[in-house]
Amino acid sequence: MSSFDLTGKTAFVSGASRGLGKGFALALARAGADLVITSRSLDGPLQETQSEIEALGRKAWAIALDVREEESIAEATAKAWEQAGQVHILMNNAGCNVRKPAVEVTWDDWNLVLETNLRGLFFLAQAHAKRMIPCKYGRIINMGSVTCVAGYAGLAPYGASRGGVKQLTMSLAHDWGEHGITVNCLAPGWFQTEQNRVMYEDESWVDYLCERIPLNRPGAPGDLDGTVVYLASDASAYVTGQTLLVDGGISVGPVRAVPKK
Repeated sequence: MSSFDLTGKTAFVSGASRGLGKGFALALARAGADLVITSRSLDGPLQETQSEIEALGRKAWAIALDVREEESIAEATAKAWEQAGQVHILMNNAGCNVRKPAVEVTWDDWNLVLETNLRGLFFLAQAHAKRMIPCKYGRIINMGSVTCVAGYAGLAPYGASRGGVKQLTMSLAHDWGEHGITVNCLAPGWFQTEQNRVMYEDESWVDYLCERIPLNRPGAPGDLDGTVVYLASDASAYVTGQTLLVDGGISVGPVRAVPKK
């Protein structure tokens, strides 16, 4: 089990102030990593995440980052490597969503989602890879979604961005593999976050969702912890270019061949 130990490693987690990003940061800290955590604002939630990491006995640096801004990516990456010495793991998590019927999606909606989830993700990975290459080591985990492999109404820009992340992950794995850098995509299914909280308040919708998930429930806090630690650690040293779905099985298809008893 020592190959899962992240002691002596530093992980950079974008979008770590709340939700899944905060969960990733705490899981990596519990596995032994020190953390660089980012969000657009340093106030409030990000400080709480920093305090929780430090309570686990790990170091934590909080840095402002807006992945839609090229200069912000460059500055945050440089500051992270300066303060931590070396960043071994990038959890490329920052993202957003716009839920609308496809015919109502605006130009600005499209740009917001694609610039955050795909363009920003690529250039943050690139910024860290430039520094990881001389070190001959890196673990890059790109945030995907079940929408990497399945289509959902009302999520056209989001699905396009996450599908792009899946393809980008494979390309980057080829680009950087010779330098000891693995690049994988972590693709969660349906997890409740602040972005979709209102949907989970509708019990009929939750019942509809669970009926289509073989494990019969949405994702719960902690369901992603083992996977992110695996992809960040030497346990996955020979795994690259992969999209790992953690979705309760919803991606295998929603149709039952026989009725429930």
